[in-house]
This record gives sequence, structure tokens and C-alpha cells, in this order.
Amino acid sequence: MVRLANAATVAAAHPGSCFIEEGEPATAFFNITAGTAKLFKLLPDGRRQITGFVSVGHFLGLAVSDTYAFSAEAIDEVRYCRFSRPRLRTLLDDFPLMEKRLLEVASNELVAAQEQMLLLGRKTARERLASFLIMQSRQGAACQAPRQRFALRMTRSDIADYLGLTIETVSRTLTRLRTEGLIEIPSVAEIAITRPAALGQLAGGLT
Repeated sequence: MVRLANAATVAAAHPGSCFIEEGEPATAFFNITAGTAKLFKLLPDGRRQITGFVSVGHFLGLAVSDTYAFSAEAIDEVRYCRFSRPRLRTLLDDFPLMEKRLLEVASNELVAAQEQMLLLGRKTARERLASFLIMQSRQGAACQAPRQRFALRMTRSDIADYLGLTIETVSRTLTRLRTEGLIEIPSVAEIAITRPAALGQLAGGLT
């Protein structure tokens, strides 16, 4: 583990700063060790599409490409380990468990991409937001039940850009979910799911 730590550069990104820039040479990959970041792509006309949110344990920049396909911006204070991509093969030879972990990451990224295609292509605004809240409740909960109360670190604008909605639609839909008793909003940065089964049915288009 000491050799693995020595192979990485530890760094930090302040809220609002990018530590990966779309189109830049992909010379490194990253492992998030603290904080939350958003991944996004810019359209030619300047519009932004957020493609995901990542937190502790996520790897970024693993795709085989000469340049980064997305930008990564810190939402709160982010700390990460930066590994040189040319040394990746050596690292995998020295740490076979790491190769297994990276394969798991790649599989999860494929599933996440398929989920977002479904989210944007077929679901209503209410179904999209319900699905998003359920996904956030499961973040960091792989070995335990999804959390019924959790921090929502991203802004309403970030959520809108991720779900392909307007800010007004996100705010209005959150209010409606609260009125229906599916969620509570203790603060602008926190959500409590009060009826998880009903919210799950809504996310699945069953109501």
C-alpha cells in the first residue's frame, strides 16, 4: 500500500474549480478521496450537460482516449489522488486487486450511462427527480440500506442540468413531492425520503 500511495500525487480542488478539463490531454486518472464533484460536457452553443456526480471512492479518467471527454468541477472541497496514466499498467501488475476494482468501476459507469439514457429519454419530470433522489440516497450505501435522510450538495441548477429540466421545474417538482408526503426538505441542502416505497414506484413509472 505504501508503494501505491507513492505512485500518486495528492491534491485538492476548491469549490467551483475544475481539476479535469474536457479536451485536455488525458495524462492521468484520479481517485476521489473526499468531497463531491460534478462531471459535465459543454455543447458548442455554451450550454452545459451534467453527466454525473462523483464522491469518495470514484475513479475518473480511466477511458482509453487521448483527451478527457468531460470536465470535473468541485462542488465542495474535493481531495483526490492523481495517478500517471503511463504508469497504469505497472500499477495493475503490482496491485492485481486494483485491476479488479477498476473493472468494477468501468462496469458501474456503463450501467450509470444506460440509466441516464433512460432518465433523459423516457421518464417524466417527476419520475426523473424521484429516480435522482433514490440514486443520491444510495451513494456510499453499498453495504447498508439506502439512507432516508442525506445531504444534497449540488445546486438546483446542477440538478436541472443533469436531468435535462429547468430550474423552475426542479423546484416545482420538489415542492409537489413534499406536498404529496413523499419527501421532506429540512434545508436547501438536505432531503429526507419519508415514503421510500412510494417514491420508488414513482421512479419506476408505476404510479
